[in-house]
Amino acid sequence: MDPEGLALLLPPTTLAALADSWLREDCPGLNHAALVTGAAPSQAVLWAKSPGVLAGRPFFDAIFARVNCQVSWLLPEGSKLVPVARVAEVRGPAHCLLLGERVALNTLARCSGVASAAAAAVEAAREAGWAGHVAGTRKTTPGFRLVEKYGLLVGGAKAHRYDLGGLVMVKDNHVVAAGGVGEAVRGARQAADFALKVEVECGSLQEAVEAAEAGADLVLLDNFKPELHPTAAALKARFPGVGVEASGGITLVNLPRFCGPHIDVISLGMLTQAAPALDFSLKLFAEGTAPVYPALP
Repeated sequence: MDPEGLALLLPPTTLAALADSWLREDCPGLNHAALVTGAAPSQAVLWAKSPGVLAGRPFFDAIFARVNCQVSWLLPEGSKLVPVARVAEVRGPAHCLLLGERVALNTLARCSGVASAAAAAVEAAREAGWAGHVAGTRKTTPGFRLVEKYGLLVGGAKAHRYDLGGLVMVKDNHVVAAGGVGEAVRGARQAADFALKVEVECGSLQEAVEAAEAGADLVLLDNFKPELHPTAAALKARFPGVGVEASGGITLVNLPRFCGPHIDVISLGMLTQAAPALDFSLKLFAEGTAPVYPALP
C-alpha cells in the first residue's frame, strides 16, 4: 500500500483530539517562553539527522494546525531519510511555532522509529525468501497506540489487531480460566460469532490440534524454538486452512529463523516496544535567507 494513502485511515477528529491532549500535557498552564519570542511571523525547517523511514506526517500536521501554524512537506510519507535532510518547513507566529515544536518532534521521531524498525523487519523476511505477514503486537505505549500502529503500516508491516475488539485472542491465561483449550475456544467462537476471527495461543502440537478442532481460525505458536517448523508443518497437514503465527523472542537478527513455508504471520513486540526514535530538529531561519543546517561545533 502507498504510504501516502495511509493518512486516510486517520479520522481528522481523532487527530485533533490527540494533538490537543499532547499539547495540554506539554503546556497545561502559563507559557512564559512566549514572552521571549513574541508573535511575529516566523519560519523553520524540519531536519532529519538520522537515517530511517519518515512516518507520522498527519500527526505532525495536526499538532501544528492546533497552534495556528502551517506545514509544507518536502518529502513524502514513507521516504527513506539520508541525513542531514530537509524534510519540511513550518510557518506561523513565533510563540505558536515553538509551542508545538517539541510535541511535534517527539511524535514524528517515535512514529518514524517504529516505521524504520518495521521496514527493517519486512526487508529481513523478504531477503530470507519468506512472503508472509510481518506484524506488530499490542505492546504499545499507552495513549500513543494509534501513532505506533500507523508507523507499522508506513514501514510495510501489519498492525495486527488494533485493540481487544479487533480479534478474539485466547491466551494462556484465558485457557487456564476457562478450564482447557477446547472450552476456551468454544467460548471464544460463540463470542466472536460471524464477525471476528479467533486466534489461540498454544504451547504444544496437541494444544494446537485441539484449538483447530474447536474452531480456531489462527494458532499462535509462542516461544517455540527448534520445534516451531515441525509443529507448524504437522498442524497444516491436518488443518491446511488454519493460519499459523510465530511469536516470542523474535528480533531483527533472528527473524529469518522463524520464516518457513508453514508460517503465515511473524509478530514482533519489539517493533513498537523497543524501536529507537529517529533524530529530528526544527531550526528557525530568517525570511529571505537560504536555510542551512547549523554546523556541528
